[in-house]
Amino acid sequence: MHVAFVNPQGNFDPDNNYLASHPDFGGQLVYVREVARTLERLGHEVDILTRRIIDPDWPEFASETDSYPGYPNLRIVRIPCGPDTFLPKEELWPYLGEWVEGAARWYGGSWPGLWTGHYADGGLCAALLEERSGVPFTFTGHSLGAWKLDLLLEDSEDLQAVDARYNFGARIPAERAALARSAAVVTNSVAECREQYDHPAYRDVVDRDRGGRFAVIPPGVNLDIFDPEARSPWEDEVREKIRAAHERDIAPQRRALPAVVAWSRLDPKKNHLALVRAFAHNPELRERANLLIITRGLDDPLRDASDATEVQRSVLQGVVAEIERSDLWGCVSAFNLSGQSTLAALYRWGAESGGVFCLPAEYEPFGLTVVEAMAVGLPVVATKNGGPREITDEGRAGLLADPHDPADIASQLLLPLSDGDAWRTFAERGRERVRTVYSWRRTAEGYLRLAEEISAGRKGGDPSFPIPEFVRRPDPLPRLQEWKTR
Repeated sequence: MHVAFVNPQGNFDPDNNYLASHPDFGGQLVYVREVARTLERLGHEVDILTRRIIDPDWPEFASETDSYPGYPNLRIVRIPCGPDTFLPKEELWPYLGEWVEGAARWYGGSWPGLWTGHYADGGLCAALLEERSGVPFTFTGHSLGAWKLDLLLEDSEDLQAVDARYNFGARIPAERAALARSAAVVTNSVAECREQYDHPAYRDVVDRDRGGRFAVIPPGVNLDIFDPEARSPWEDEVREKIRAAHERDIAPQRRALPAVVAWSRLDPKKNHLALVRAFAHNPELRERANLLIITRGLDDPLRDASDATEVQRSVLQGVVAEIERSDLWGCVSAFNLSGQSTLAALYRWGAESGGVFCLPAEYEPFGLTVVEAMAVGLPVVATKNGGPREITDEGRAGLLADPHDPADIASQLLLPLSDGDAWRTFAERGRERVRTVYSWRRTAEGYLRLAEEISAGRKGGDPSFPIPEFVRRPDPLPRLQEWKTR
């Protein structure tokens, strides 16, 4: 089978430059790369369609085609549109029609057997390519604009300013068209299907056939990286960082204790404060473990938040205030780590020292960090709200806590921390759960099964749903207020 991944934003190259270190090179690009490479290993022909960039600051993306070594039937195809320079995803919208025309010319009528669009821009382009080719497409949203808009408006009621920055007036109509027209909508979890797509902005285009076009295909993890026995080139460097952080932040008599490891972005919804309060209000938890908060790009954020964003500072202020109030200095550390290999090394250290991973988010649509920790054999305590309930098999392969109840978070953490048999049970169940459910091979096989269902006519969208006019002609992008009042 010939599959084309439609992903205009960011870019792909053999050396994986910028992956997970730039806002436009986040988790969805890792997802596309891994599913594409796995499909190629399974014997299929695969293209990743992205945007060509001719810019001295981005030399990796100048060639028309590229490839990953060892994957002879996987091509990276770069289609130019708009200016030659790199553009963030929020500025790509006016050029997507041009990009689709270039992709159609590149294929010259010899179409793949399936388009799969990723994120809002990829979904809209896949809908346009289906219109040109007659080849159906799947849509994997990864994250939805209306939910992000709601979160941003919690901190700012200036709708026009938020829309001017993120172009939700284009993004949400693009998502609606992709949802309505796609043969199938791919979600990470049942919780994401049930809750994320029930937002009023999308309800009228997907609710009428809920369960018919939705396909739950969980993402995988790289089991070569997140392996209990692996040793990466960064292993010693990561352990030196942990040692230095302990010497700086943790009282000498506590440095041999296991750690509760928290890794997620510093965002109020990730609920770091509740985890700190779990330590503050439970003396036994403080006696048994330290708390390590891993931050991206911030080396000592509990003492110096000058490089933090406004949102990060708001989280850190609450955390530091609770540390001061409850006299937690000496058992809490925060420091910088980023990248899959370094996080895997951190989790291996955590498992070897008898620690636990904790994600106390108020709500988590999926929870890939939970899967990664489980893969390495680090027991997890995660929010009971959202995807982690499925990931942990309803709490059998990991522990679930009420994110609004610090006492419950503490009691769940203490189960593995105070009982070696319980620790080993959850470590083993977590590893087995990941091996059987969350490999990239399972993800790729899910797409292949979906393609078979589409080919057999068991899936299909609404080709009459209107395509947003801004990709048909060079009109100004629609503003969100106009769209919301239509």
